[in-house]
Amino acid sequence: MRKVHRLSILAGLLLAVSGCHPDNNVSGSAPDSAALRPTPAGPDPEVSPHATVSARPRENDPRPVIVCFGDSLTAGFGTDPGQSYPDYLQTTLDQLHYRYRVVNQGISGNTTKDGVERLPEILALHPALAVVEFGGNDGLRGLPIEDTRANLDTILATLKRAGIKVALAGITLPPDYGPDYIHQFNETYTLLAKKYRVPLLPFLLQNVYGVPGLMQPDNTHATAKGNRIVARNLMPLVLPLLKK
Repeated sequence: MRKVHRLSILAGLLLAVSGCHPDNNVSGSAPDSAALRPTPAGPDPEVSPHATVSARPRENDPRPVIVCFGDSLTAGFGTDPGQSYPDYLQTTLDQLHYRYRVVNQGISGNTTKDGVERLPEILALHPALAVVEFGGNDGLRGLPIEDTRANLDTILATLKRAGIKVALAGITLPPDYGPDYIHQFNETYTLLAKKYRVPLLPFLLQNVYGVPGLMQPDNTHATAKGNRIVARNLMPLVLPLLKK
């Protein structure tokens, strides 16, 4: 078992970025397995349950909410306040004059089961859009694929049933987890994106993973500069789901 610390596993996430619309699923092959290496075991990371983007509705802020819902990759583990990808997503939307408020609901170490348990908190925010990023910790712990798939299915079904638009970010695992397990793990995102007709970003760290200065020493989490690019990667998925 790997410690959750390696979590959000960015031991690579999936492959090329996609700018698809909800009706267009994006799929592709996993990144070169030779580039994926497990992070050495260490203490579980401790991060604030929420990054620097406000996690609660503001009484005098009428803007629709975009929730970034996931684990430490979303929370911005290892970076300073204001340097998570949801922070940069907010900055970019502001610059483009989209009047939305981004809420960071990333918690380090969360599994898909934790995501299911947190759904009432997400629904209470009444978001217009949810960017869902889960599964890394499930995979690193070697949890049954059927459980991970069922939990992600519940998350997407619940959000869609509530009338919330969804964008899905997929991930993958280091090669030592075995080709069969990795294939089934990766396929989870493709199948669910098709089932719920949501845009899929196969590789959250497109142009970030493996690039000096864009990844932290743990080779798992992006630096502030890397998170800027992560936000940029998500824009082709997010913008078609928003209104100006």
